[in-house]
Order: sequence, then structure tokens, then C-alpha cells
Amino acid sequence: MGEEFNASKPIYFQLAERINRQILRKELQAGDKLPSVREMAIQSGVNPNTVQRTYSELERMGIVETKRGQGTFVTENESILVELRERLKEEQISSFVDDMKEMGFTVEEMMKGLEEHIRAREGNKA
Repeated sequence: MGEEFNASKPIYFQLAERINRQILRKELQAGDKLPSVREMAIQSGVNPNTVQRTYSELERMGIVETKRGQGTFVTENESILVELRERLKEEQISSFVDDMKEMGFTVEEMMKGLEEHIRAREGNKA
């Protein structure tokens, strides 16, 4: 059961982004065990070396910890997880603002459009 990947970014990076988003959505909690490298490779339809590189990158960032003989776990350090959340939020906002500026929108137009969008979405949930 392979997953779809974007050809413009390295697969290990896309896997890391997916895991980060699972952590943000609380699908993965602090201290949760990640699938083994082999299991994740099968689930994702990628080479185990790619998964190992993903886990190594996440460990370098402090988001996961590998315990010898036990596996790889989401860090229990809440400050790292809060920092991850803030960093990803900032990346999304920066990308949005850059795209909108590139299309010629002013800050005022962006703010108004965002407020209208949020109001409309919130109104649909009621």
C-alpha cells in the first residue's frame, strides 16, 4: 500500500513532514512508538533505507528518540513539540503570504480574505 509522493522533494523529507503533522494532530503523542523501519517501509511503499534516513533526520531535530533494542519514539520533551508546532505554523503562514504577494495581493486584501474565509468556514460548522 504505497503512498503518493511529490517528485520535487526528497521522499525522506516528505515522510518526516507526514510524521510531524501526525504529531501536531495528536495522532502520535509524546512517547508513542513509531513503526519499525521495515514496517514503515512496507506501509509507505519505500525502501527501508529511506525510512532510516527519515528517522535519523527526525532524531537529529530532536523530534524522535531511538532506544537501542526498543525502537523509535516521539520525544517526551514538550518544549521541542511546542517549538515544532510554532515552526510549522510559521512556515505555512510565510508560504501563504509569499504566494499571495506574488499574485499581487496587498496585506489588507490578504487579511480581509482570510477573515472572510474563516467566518464562512466557522458558519458552515454551526
